[in-house]
Amino acid sequence: MPKHPPLVQRTFRRSLIALAVTASLASTSAFAQSNASGVIFGRAHAAANTQVRVENIDTGLVREIAVDAEGRYRAASLPVGRYKVTLLRDGATVGTRDNVSVNIGSGSDVSFIAEASQQLEGIAVVANALPAIDISSVDSRTVITSEQLRKLPLARNTTAAALLAPGTVSADSRYGNVASFGGASAAENQYYINGFSVTNALTGIGSIGLPFNAIDQQQIYTGGYGAEYGRSTGGVVNIITQRGGNTWKGGAQVLWSPRVLADSPRNIYYKDGELYRDRSRNKGWEYEYAAYVSGPLIKDRLFFYGTADITESGGSRGVNSNLASTASPDQTTLTRWLTKIDWNITDNHLLELTALSDKSQQTRSVYGYDYTTGQTGQYRGKEILKNYDGEAGATPGGDVYITKYTGYLTDSLTVNALYGKSRSNHVDSPLSVTGRDCPPITDSRGKPNPVTGCGIINGGYLRPGSRDDTSSWRLDVEYRLGAHNLRAGVDNQTLKSFSGTTYEGGDAWTYLNVPTKPDDLENLLATYPTLQIPDGTTELVRRQKFDTGANVKVEQSAQYIEDHWQVSDNWLAYIGLRNEQFSNFNGGGQIYAKQRHQLAPRLGLSWDVFGDSTFKVYANAGRYHLAIPSNVALRAASGAVFERQWYTFEGTDPVTGQPTGIKPISDVNYVNGSDGTTPDPRSVAATGLKAYYQDEYILGFDKQLGNDWAFGSKVTLRKLKSSIDDFCDSRPFERYAERNGIDIKNAKLDGCFLFNPGQSNSFMIDTTGKGDYTAFNLSKEDLGFPKLKRKYYALDTYLEHQFNQNWYGKVQYVFSRSYGNSEGMLKSDIGQLDPSVTQDWDFPELMVGSNGPLPNDRRHVIKAYGYFQMTPEWMFGANSTIASGRPRNCLGVGPNDPFGYGSSFFYCEGKPAPRGSQGRLPWTWQLDLSAQYTPAFAGYKLAFTADIFNVFSQQRTLSVYEQFQTGSGGANPQYLRTISYQTPRYVRLGARYDFSL
Repeated sequence: MPKHPPLVQRTFRRSLIALAVTASLASTSAFAQSNASGVIFGRAHAAANTQVRVENIDTGLVREIAVDAEGRYRAASLPVGRYKVTLLRDGATVGTRDNVSVNIGSGSDVSFIAEASQQLEGIAVVANALPAIDISSVDSRTVITSEQLRKLPLARNTTAAALLAPGTVSADSRYGNVASFGGASAAENQYYINGFSVTNALTGIGSIGLPFNAIDQQQIYTGGYGAEYGRSTGGVVNIITQRGGNTWKGGAQVLWSPRVLADSPRNIYYKDGELYRDRSRNKGWEYEYAAYVSGPLIKDRLFFYGTADITESGGSRGVNSNLASTASPDQTTLTRWLTKIDWNITDNHLLELTALSDKSQQTRSVYGYDYTTGQTGQYRGKEILKNYDGEAGATPGGDVYITKYTGYLTDSLTVNALYGKSRSNHVDSPLSVTGRDCPPITDSRGKPNPVTGCGIINGGYLRPGSRDDTSSWRLDVEYRLGAHNLRAGVDNQTLKSFSGTTYEGGDAWTYLNVPTKPDDLENLLATYPTLQIPDGTTELVRRQKFDTGANVKVEQSAQYIEDHWQVSDNWLAYIGLRNEQFSNFNGGGQIYAKQRHQLAPRLGLSWDVFGDSTFKVYANAGRYHLAIPSNVALRAASGAVFERQWYTFEGTDPVTGQPTGIKPISDVNYVNGSDGTTPDPRSVAATGLKAYYQDEYILGFDKQLGNDWAFGSKVTLRKLKSSIDDFCDSRPFERYAERNGIDIKNAKLDGCFLFNPGQSNSFMIDTTGKGDYTAFNLSKEDLGFPKLKRKYYALDTYLEHQFNQNWYGKVQYVFSRSYGNSEGMLKSDIGQLDPSVTQDWDFPELMVGSNGPLPNDRRHVIKAYGYFQMTPEWMFGANSTIASGRPRNCLGVGPNDPFGYGSSFFYCEGKPAPRGSQGRLPWTWQLDLSAQYTPAFAGYKLAFTADIFNVFSQQRTLSVYEQFQTGSGGANPQYLRTISYQTPRYVRLGARYDFSL
């Protein structure tokens, strides 16, 4: 690097002396900031007519803060960006600091003690020599800036950035591209854009996206966050978007992932080695076109930022031997745009308007396939999906509009107000070329020559008109009172959804062999008491109807108060309390579950050990609540049809695959009483249902090493204290009624009830079928379930080199355990996409052997990433992750299956098989590399980029099929079949041009 001129050297050295004096003589008023802004704070000599001027370098926003009697000042709720900080005394400049970075939710310490040594008067401090340790926080967070997003080899989505944070791992692939935070399920996170929640309104899995280039900073909370945040027992992803400034800027970018440079994904085989899915031609391709423009509409007052990108991708989805079909090509168009208006009405009143759109359309073309010849056959039809992934639904898409006001009413009083709304419309259209009813067909009689039919979708598809709507508003007030920084606020959110599923062609048909083992046959007949199998019959067919759809709603409100208290020069205490209320409405507009006064205390301490911001020890403890998602009303609280009936048959339709010559041999069986009737809300959930909540404890330290290095470590403990799920067992009610002399012969007890697993619950039961409700107070022993258990503990250690001497790097190792008998809101063992109504707690026999390492348990995870500016023209980046494998289970038919759940028990090969007892999947590792060439001849405005993902094309198994038997009890050929591998190597090439006027 070029040497500084002598005068600048002397100024910089004297500046560092001033900073050292500041660190040693000044106490630090360190207060963290809200979820969409940051703060600059510090100390100066307490003298009359002393002020600190804070000026945004890009927008000209100016605030002047008086230094109080103790020499403290604090500029709160500052938009993220670069600032110049000037100390004024009697209107004259005493000292300045340039290029002070304000990050989202963080505090930047800028202190002046100019009069501590008279010879330092008037020094202009121009270097950004801020310490690496943020002593103002007691939480666990990672902030990724737009600059880092450009320099690191990352997929262009928020999950890829979130996975850089410690304690985050990829969730089960069947939930889409989402992450698990701190051992929690993927449905327990919250996602924000500019302070507005964009979390999937129906299931809580994933979020509405935005153009990748629109991200200014992405904050990832992995624990310890303050009382302003709620509705999360996993983590929080908080994104602040780019904004315009006083200089007109623009740019364009094109990215290309060519098919020819991609490696083929591995084929998938049965355990016995027979080919299940041929993926040798499943190479994908992708194009992305992006552009942005920003600048002042009125200098220093009104600013505009706009960006858009269009991504087109495609490739085959592979061949499935069960369906004997290939979906090829699979083409997706993703269109995203964002505009933002920032109006500095005055320096004390700011208004922000954000509008964004995230729309996708995916077309899956379906062809026949001949496994004997390996040839693609006749075109069968297509499925069109808009703003919806039929397999995961983790990327809902939609339109979002946000308005935010910030008012600096006095030096000590700041007000923030926000209102936002979003809408996501979802479309799933199967179009068969046959023009006939094409129901889903499953042939479980064996692998040779399975019946397939003409169906496009092997399962349910989304009802027409499905949509999600979210509206929310919040008000936050911040007041500084001496050593206390007080904040209070209200936070209200309403989520509405119309959703449901049905079968293509109306019904689904499953061909099965009559069980040959006496125990298996006995279980089948016990599950379906009216089933009469004719003598000599060896094959049966089962018809299944599953039809749901309703308008449902969840209302969530909260109030919080918190205090960042500077107890002494070296000690900061955080005290917070959040009070939350949740109300869930069924399809008839009635409340079926309600929690009031869910108190969540949050406590924290930060100790600036040496008083110079180079060594911090911190601790926090808190409680975090989570509401029941909207989808629960569709499964548990609204009218749904779920029926099964058994038949003999004579043949099959050669086109549809439907059985012909059918004769019923059983009555219609309504699974869990789902006959289409909307249940009385009093009969849906336990009375006094407690909210889903978790307690968390963190102890850690951060230590600066010299000017460039920092390292730290922390211990995290999380305990899930209360969960909400459903159970479907009538036996506890029958025993209670017999014990208490209650006549229940006309009671309807064949449905499911929401309850708090592992503890006592009270229920209102209509004992006569005419609305005569009686309280059933069932103890934990009455219900027969084990105590709820989900624990997570982790040791996180990191070493980080700040960007200096041309390079930046960070390496982190996390040792953790996530174990218990419940993953939480999801059940990744089988990829069940029913948050809070999993099959886990449906009846006690399912929970036998359920305690053990949970699906998101990755015992060892090492992450390393960084970049190297080799020359002004060449930049190189790397990102690598090494992780131990997921625990493996064997789920079979249990010795006692009173409700026909089939291969769902921790019971395998005739003996118990506790959770995680089958070993683990293999370790995975991946290396991504990037290079960027920014030629000097183009004024460093043009950049050419190349990223190689999974350089060594590691394709280790990420998840397997864990069901050992079929539903009828026979051996399941799919047991241990791989469900997902690592994404094979692919290359992304790009060119970008940025300009300013």
